[in-house]
Amino acid sequence: MKIRKLIRLAVPGVLRKNIRCWLGALRRELKAPKMTIGYTDCTGVWKANIRLSDTVFFDHPERIEIQDNVFVWHYTILDGTGGLIIEEGCQIGAWVGIFTHSSHIAIRLYGAHYNESQGDEKRGYPTAPVRIGKYTFVGAGAKILPGVTIGRGSIVAAGTIVSKNVGDFQIVSGNPATEIGDTRTLDKRYLRDPELRRWYEEWQRA
Repeated sequence: MKIRKLIRLAVPGVLRKNIRCWLGALRRELKAPKMTIGYTDCTGVWKANIRLSDTVFFDHPERIEIQDNVFVWHYTILDGTGGLIIEEGCQIGAWVGIFTHSSHIAIRLYGAHYNESQGDEKRGYPTAPVRIGKYTFVGAGAKILPGVTIGRGSIVAAGTIVSKNVGDFQIVSGNPATEIGDTRTLDKRYLRDPELRRWYEEWQRA
């Protein structure tokens, strides 16, 4: 208490306010999530153009393949238990969950003995791979469940729950995910620009 009084007497009010503002900004900066550039995935190859938040949680990263030019935003879960492939150029929003396993049966079968066996050995512990096709956009808060394949060039709207396959260029939304459009229709008006059209067709040929 005495120290605070001394500081108030010794340091002018404007300076104290500026110091508090500076310290507050520093705290926010230190706590804020950051984007990192470049990543080596389970294939052992360095992908220089992958951008990942430092808050992305990887479960079984040794089973997660991420191709180049992928973007994964803050607080997203990537579950590789059953195998996960995210193809080139995908963008994954914040608070997304991509899951390749579930323990919704095993917890009742094993009860208090649940932790006594490994996931791969458990019964009632289904696993299934997930694959997300090239240049697909997954909006914030979406959930993708085990066994799903999402086609290339698709959009999964924010908050969508995907439990079944999504075709190429489909736009899906809701719970459960329902097709509401086609990205080729959405993109058409932009493709009058010859350069954009060339780039658009380039990734589809590769």
